[in-house]
Amino acid sequence: MKKSHHCLVLVLIASVLSFTASAQTITIIGNVKNSSSKDAVPAVSVTVKGSSAGTFTNEKGDFKLTTAEKLPLTLVITSIGFETKEISVTSLAGPVQVDFVPASTLGTEVVVSASRVPQRILESPVSIERISAANIRNAPAASYYDVLSTLKGVDVVTSSLTFKTPSTRGFIASGNTRLNQLVDGMDNQAPGLNFSVGGVVGLTELDVDNIELLPGASSALYGPGGMNGTILISSKNPFKYQGLSFQVKEGIMNTDSRFRSLSPYHNWSVRWAEKVSDKFAFKIGMELVAAKDWLGYDKRNYSRTGTNGKIMAGDRATDPNYDGVNVYGDETTIDIRSNVFPGIAAQAPFLKGFLDGLNDGKPINVSRTGYDENESVNPNTLNYKLTGALHYKLSSKTEAILAGHWGTGNTVYTGSERYSLRSLKIGQYKIELNNPNWMLRAYTTQEDAGESYNATVTTRLVNEAWKPSGGSTGWFSQYTQAYIGARLNGATDFAAQTLARATADIGRPAGNSDQFKTLFDQVRSIPISKGGGLFLDKTNLYMVEGQANLSPYTNKVADIIIGANFKKYLLNSEGTLFADSTGKIGINEYGAYIQATRALFKDFARLQVSGRYDKNENFKGKFTPRVTLVLKVAENNNLRFSYQTAYRFPSTQQQWINLNIGSNTQLIGGNKNFIDYYKLKSKPTYELSTSNPPTPSLTPYSYPDSKAESVTTYEIGYKGLATKSLLIDAYAYYGQYKDFLYRTLVIQPNTNINDVVQGIASGAIASNLGRIFSVPANTTSKVTTYGFGLSIDYRLPLGFIISGNVSSDNLKDDGGFRASFSTPKYRTNVSLANTGFGPGKRIGFNVSWRWQDSFTYDGDFGNGDIPSIHTLDAQVSYKVPNSKVAIKIGANNLLNQYYVNAIGNSMVGGLYYVAFAYNVF
Repeated sequence: MKKSHHCLVLVLIASVLSFTASAQTITIIGNVKNSSSKDAVPAVSVTVKGSSAGTFTNEKGDFKLTTAEKLPLTLVITSIGFETKEISVTSLAGPVQVDFVPASTLGTEVVVSASRVPQRILESPVSIERISAANIRNAPAASYYDVLSTLKGVDVVTSSLTFKTPSTRGFIASGNTRLNQLVDGMDNQAPGLNFSVGGVVGLTELDVDNIELLPGASSALYGPGGMNGTILISSKNPFKYQGLSFQVKEGIMNTDSRFRSLSPYHNWSVRWAEKVSDKFAFKIGMELVAAKDWLGYDKRNYSRTGTNGKIMAGDRATDPNYDGVNVYGDETTIDIRSNVFPGIAAQAPFLKGFLDGLNDGKPINVSRTGYDENESVNPNTLNYKLTGALHYKLSSKTEAILAGHWGTGNTVYTGSERYSLRSLKIGQYKIELNNPNWMLRAYTTQEDAGESYNATVTTRLVNEAWKPSGGSTGWFSQYTQAYIGARLNGATDFAAQTLARATADIGRPAGNSDQFKTLFDQVRSIPISKGGGLFLDKTNLYMVEGQANLSPYTNKVADIIIGANFKKYLLNSEGTLFADSTGKIGINEYGAYIQATRALFKDFARLQVSGRYDKNENFKGKFTPRVTLVLKVAENNNLRFSYQTAYRFPSTQQQWINLNIGSNTQLIGGNKNFIDYYKLKSKPTYELSTSNPPTPSLTPYSYPDSKAESVTTYEIGYKGLATKSLLIDAYAYYGQYKDFLYRTLVIQPNTNINDVVQGIASGAIASNLGRIFSVPANTTSKVTTYGFGLSIDYRLPLGFIISGNVSSDNLKDDGGFRASFSTPKYRTNVSLANTGFGPGKRIGFNVSWRWQDSFTYDGDFGNGDIPSIHTLDAQVSYKVPNSKVAIKIGANNLLNQYYVNAIGNSMVGGLYYVAFAYNVF
């Protein structure tokens, strides 16, 4: 029996030794340095040729790779910006030393967004722009988000320092809903407020790996909203980018004290990533931005009808009905002839003849005295971001990710009104499984408007809190009595108006006084639904999506990928933004897509066909196809042709908004419930023309069913290396929209429509003749756009590179309605840069000039002409020898030429900073 036990033990030992021998591994260590500067090169891919084994260098350039392969073997060393190198390893006697040779990066970038699979940017089937982490480091921009404005075809609307909205191909506005923004695959649009928050919430600058922009129609792969483009911002993987990094930027703004006193600018960020083992890595990052914001300072007079209007002559000193663009509280206006004179005539009948003769019997429109933006909008910009992620490799090819981005702060946004977003909080959290052949992701966006308020409405209500407009002792009554008294004493109309305002304003709180601040804080803390200025939006979004690459099974026919998603909005504003005072409102969407790619004629041509179907529970489903063809006309030279479609369902606000914006105007959604709620058929409404003053229709408005908007675009493009040093990219497109979504104004008359027509013709204000509603609508007219873009990158000797681009977007047909194209016809960018020259190649610089043509801006807050814009940005940097430290001096709008790119937005001046960075360059 013992003998059998001994035999069994010997067999087990032999089995274990045999298994150990078969599973024996070797470990290779090494270091990678730049062959020119001798600096360590982090985030370099090190793989075993012919094997799936691989790793990345850390922040010191060191790597450690464990593999079951036997010696001798070959290591493949790759990184963008360096020549691929193969190293033969025959012994483990010492570390592997790699001298990595810098190389031209022109056309070598790999992009994912164009086809949802990795491919060289030169071979992209559609127009695409890419910003790398190196581009961001070398850019003059104080914020990585601002680098987008240097790309061809890109326009940016700047509401404030940290609130900027990029767009392509026209129809730009603050909170653009025609362009998707995805951060690590998550939709970055606030689900209730309907604006993307990439500059407020999302990645910290140190954690941005790259940004990809698809201009134009992109719904076939990315779903609703991609009418004019899709931006994908990707973060750094902690397995690849490791170590501690931080950056401190200190600067100054408002240097000439023209609109605001000289003020500091602070931008501090830190990132820590650690590869704990071959399977587990984590990262955490924080960023803080603090400054005195730019100021909206447009005091031009504005003739307003609801969300429509025009710039006009006059100011507070010359126009009793003055309404300054960035002056708030003066939107409250009445015709004192029709509203106050009758009461005075009833008490003093002997004055009736005198009153009837004033102003030749025409309306006498008077507005209340307003406050400037610096008195009613908190200037203290604050933006705090916190990001983190846990990465775990379930296998050599499958990675699990648990990640979150959370941000809070104060900023200013321009929508239908000017909004002060205070203590705004948005969190995005996801769990994701990634494999080269499939992906599964679930995430949520949690929105909290905090203490945000409508600055325009709040200031109007502060006036009311101090002294009500109506009543026998109200502001307008006091004004009118003083006016009549002055006219009876022989004063001119101008002098009487001036005296009347001074009389009615006796005791009025001065802006920024303690009395004003007390009243203002009281009003802004009351929800809009209860007569204040606060909106309480806590809308959430939930999303599940997946994608599978079937190419390993279908590549004999075509490379095929499929995907699907389910999305749920849960609107929750407690009646302050949406019609949800009785409970939360849910909106469900789902979609699916398929894409097939096939190489033809021995890789001379590459044909790609995509199709997507989406359904929103409140609208009919939409199918969007895309067909692209890439022709390889020469090595590294490709022609591309595309037929692309896109669509968007009406946004959550276009469906369910129910917001009083003052001036007797209500923004409402397109849901049919609003018709009954506001009795829009039993008490008919009539459409107002876009002219000023408006011309009402005599036929009641019919309120047709809302539809999804769609666009069809045809595009031709070329991208190629004309020489090893010259990269050219060009495109031209033609697009046509169907069921174009816009807003129109309708009026619900106080009496009848004929009285409205006569009243407006005599000079009366439309909002005094009835209630105005801003309603979403689809046009049946054609809306056609066309344009082109061209960019050139030329690499000069010694690493210098000159880049330039020019682009144009045009609206051909606007159908006679408010299309809000709001886009300059021409724009251009030119830059000269170098990432490393001089002794040790440690000096870098970038000088960039941007110009855009003048244009007419058409927005809900205001309409008017925008002058052409010239800006010059510059930076110079220096890498300190034998350290990971770099110093950068930069300036945005170096010449401090103030500009505004939308009516009512902040006046943007120069920002000058010094940055100290560790383990960043």
